[in-house]
Amino acid sequence: MFILRNVLPPLQKAFSSTNLGRERGYWFSYTILAFIIPFTSSISSNIFRCINTLFGLNVNKRRFYAFMASNKIPWNKLWPTLWNMIPDPLSDGRLLLVLDDFINPKTGKNIFGCSNIFDHAAKANQSKYPWAQNVVLVGLLKRIKGRWACLPLAHRFYLPKKAILAKLDNMKIPGKDSSFQTKLEQAAKMVIKLAQHFVGANVTVVCDSWFGNNGLFKPLRKHLGSSFHLISRLRSNSVLYSMPQNGKSKKRGRPRKYGIRLGSCAEMAAKFRSCASIHSVLLYGKSRDVNAFSKTVMVKTLKCPVRVVWVFRKTQWVALFSTDMDLSIEQIIEYYGARWKIESGFKEIKQDIGSSKSQTRNAHAVINHINFSTMAATITWIYGTRLESTPERRHKVKGRNSFAFSDLRHIIAKAALSDDFNAVCNKEQELPRKSFVDALLRMVG
Repeated sequence: MFILRNVLPPLQKAFSSTNLGRERGYWFSYTILAFIIPFTSSISSNIFRCINTLFGLNVNKRRFYAFMASNKIPWNKLWPTLWNMIPDPLSDGRLLLVLDDFINPKTGKNIFGCSNIFDHAAKANQSKYPWAQNVVLVGLLKRIKGRWACLPLAHRFYLPKKAILAKLDNMKIPGKDSSFQTKLEQAAKMVIKLAQHFVGANVTVVCDSWFGNNGLFKPLRKHLGSSFHLISRLRSNSVLYSMPQNGKSKKRGRPRKYGIRLGSCAEMAAKFRSCASIHSVLLYGKSRDVNAFSKTVMVKTLKCPVRVVWVFRKTQWVALFSTDMDLSIEQIIEYYGARWKIESGFKEIKQDIGSSKSQTRNAHAVINHINFSTMAATITWIYGTRLESTPERRHKVKGRNSFAFSDLRHIIAKAALSDDFNAVCNKEQELPRKSFVDALLRMVG
């Protein structure tokens, strides 16, 4: 029950103290719980039925739908409040953030933020340009009970420039000007905001090669200084240079910024394969032996020295880089391996919680729904960090011993639907318990 007492009531305080504000805070808590419990997908009608049936709240349907589409939910206060609830957000003394974007497929033609988005991961039987929303998300990488997890912290809808210039109705937010921002600009602003909130923390962003370039590194290094570092994958055709020689040059002009040309990343991989050594790394939940070699070089795309780590498999290789020279080979590989958890986070938001199944069209309703979905995922993982013991995995999977996101949702469901579940809102009255809730709880167990 502590998740109900320690997490949800502080979020209610973000709402105004008026009668309407207190009512919104009251509904907000139960709506978040309805998103978390795994009985139904997060379609607004299902959320309404869950609140009325499972929690026994007598909520007017029309007023609830107005609440879900309201522009008065103070997300700008709710998210910082939730960030403060994360126990020990630092990993090895740094704020380890992960960055990527995902597409949220929809069917309705008038849904806010939807356009034909290129899907690089589309299968042969899928459209390369599905009708979907494109969301840029920043999450916190954190070890929870011995396993890595991604806690969503911030997100932005990416609105294509052509769609904005065309002044399409589904690209407009009532009361706001829809100005174009690139994904890199959106990502940089979110990271800066998080860094300002977690004052004094060194920030390390882990991302794939699309985001791992100077378009992200330059503005963040400008605002955050040397406290910001980047870990990413290096393209195979990236040209590497040696470090410039120290000391005074006899030639006229400024000192050299780069040393001699070493060759492309692929050429260097072929050269260093024989020099690689075995390193024990905690990777994908297991301790694994990895064949790797590292070298400090200069990369013109970042205009700074980086530590490149080549990881060799039997027939393939991958090159990772870090702007933080203090990180070991093992840390660079482990942190980049943990980046995959943001892909798991996308599945948790879209499929498990069910953000992709919602067909709400109104801009504010869409914004509220994605906020509810991402916040529900974050609260679920915060719950996991506060558990005294490691949860058991309900469904055994070969090769996987650690608990899953669904295990935490079921534990929260039991707490939220227990005999004293109404304590979440500090209500004196006891809400009616439906007779079949006990049967549902047995299904959960």
